[in-house]
Amino acid sequence: MTMFWLTITTLFWAAFFPDLSALGRDGVNTKDQIIRVLVVTGGHDFEREPFFAMFRAMPGIQWREAIQPAANDLYADDEAKKYDVIVLYDMVQTITENQKQSLVRLLKEQGKGLVGLHHCIVDYQDWPEFRHILGGRYYLSKRTEEGMELQPGEFYHDQKFTVRIADPEHPVTQGLKDFEIDDETYKGFYVNPGVKELLRVRHPKDAPVIGWTNQYGKARVAYIQLGHGPAAFANPNYRRLILNAIRWAAGQK
Repeated sequence: MTMFWLTITTLFWAAFFPDLSALGRDGVNTKDQIIRVLVVTGGHDFEREPFFAMFRAMPGIQWREAIQPAANDLYADDEAKKYDVIVLYDMVQTITENQKQSLVRLLKEQGKGLVGLHHCIVDYQDWPEFRHILGGRYYLSKRTEEGMELQPGEFYHDQKFTVRIADPEHPVTQGLKDFEIDDETYKGFYVNPGVKELLRVRHPKDAPVIGWTNQYGKARVAYIQLGHGPAAFANPNYRRLILNAIRWAAGQK
């Protein structure tokens, strides 16, 4: 009887609390390789709880938030060892020359992964190199850059539209089909020639390409224009996109 009840108890715990020894402090499965993510915010208001709920729900992810402008200091070599992927959800303009050099070296030479979300495409308007890093830019004002006449973008809240998967075979879009979302749209932003287009939209108040990957030196870079508020944060397709992008940028896909 003792052995019988021991077996029943073991099966009960295995069924309802599988492999508790494999869970880290934040509930991620440590049997798989954990991806350490630096989530950079600041410069633009957002609803924190639903935004960070996405990251808490991601398996295999450990994350910490860094708020601008102090986050720019974390691109230095000694800090960069503490994470595998940077997720940008900031909208800032200030960055020093030393911080620029650190970020370029971190990405171009060391191959740190980068995932850009939504309004980070507005970052560092006076630093042309950031457009080459991210693969595009939303300009706040008309300007000439590298011989090009560039126009300011437009944005529209509370739009409902269909996101079309341009390349369903790519690791970032793996497992996804065309989906509907309620979100803010951006129109008129610049996309670099040569990026790998992943997400497309047909909507009068949106750009035709809203997601892509870019190779910047050794770094894998992904940008997803979606992600203004709770309606997007709760969309399972958006969550899948971000998780896939983080894994791909980290070299796991």
